[in-house]
Amino acid sequence: MLSAVYGFKIKSRLFDGIDSIVEDWIVDQMHIKGGGTIDLEPYLTHSSTMEPILAPMAVERTTTTRAATSVGLVAALEEEQADQIDLSCFSGNLRHDDRDNARDCWKLSDGNNFRVRSKHFCYDKTKIPAGKHLMDLVAVDWFKDTKRIDHVARRQGCAAQVASEKGLFSLIFNLQVSLFHFRRQLVMGSLLQRFVDGDDEFRNSRLKLIPSVPKGSWIVRQSVGSTPCSLGKAVNCNYIRGSKYLEIDVDIGSSTVANGVLGLVIGVITTLVVDMAFLVQANTTDELPERLIGAVHVSHIELKSAVVPKLEPEIS
Repeated sequence: MLSAVYGFKIKSRLFDGIDSIVEDWIVDQMHIKGGGTIDLEPYLTHSSTMEPILAPMAVERTTTTRAATSVGLVAALEEEQADQIDLSCFSGNLRHDDRDNARDCWKLSDGNNFRVRSKHFCYDKTKIPAGKHLMDLVAVDWFKDTKRIDHVARRQGCAAQVASEKGLFSLIFNLQVSLFHFRRQLVMGSLLQRFVDGDDEFRNSRLKLIPSVPKGSWIVRQSVGSTPCSLGKAVNCNYIRGSKYLEIDVDIGSSTVANGVLGLVIGVITTLVVDMAFLVQANTTDELPERLIGAVHVSHIELKSAVVPKLEPEIS
């Protein structure tokens, strides 16, 4: 489980002849939980028949061990705010390394690598480079366990708890695989605040992932693609609202397609470089342009780097 704070995996050598088999399988298996197709943005057409299926979020290490990654993101202040957040107090078990050739590490992903809806999207369907994130990535954890790990914010000393002690608000994406995003305060009336305080139906309709695999096998890169995917419609999401955080537990195993694609990547995580961006979908002119909540670039993760987290008991 990547508790981002994000996580993934696949095999260093693919079987002979698997390309054509996998291509046919991907075309046939584009289904989400309960049947149907994954809700990609309807106005877009994908140049390939292979659509993105959450491959950057591998979960199973073996049949009995679930991996998860945690990515901690601390929200950048609004442009008009001059104070800077001291990021040195945040840490995770996956190291931060900005070098291009680094391995088993994470770094910030450039927002301009992702395209989002522009201010005029409602009129001309144009998209623009996403630019600056709303939040800054501050720590990444790579977790494992024999069962799915929910509510990672219970872990003593985790980034969300550190942020809360400093008066910062946290957004945690636990993709069984997980992410933390932090903010000093939510701007009342903003799309992000409405997402955090909205009901689950609203959250599921708006939460989006933009994936990318800049380095990896052709099959993995083509099957993942870079088209935005509606997470809440593709897989089961459980939202845990704390006083100073919102955790989103994303059950990748609830989708047979996601599990199938993960089956392609299991064993070769060490060969992959993956980018993931999260955002709240903007539907109206007053919500545009879209802004990334945050994005992460993860390089060649080693399974041995994952640790078993110690979680505090749930408060009943």
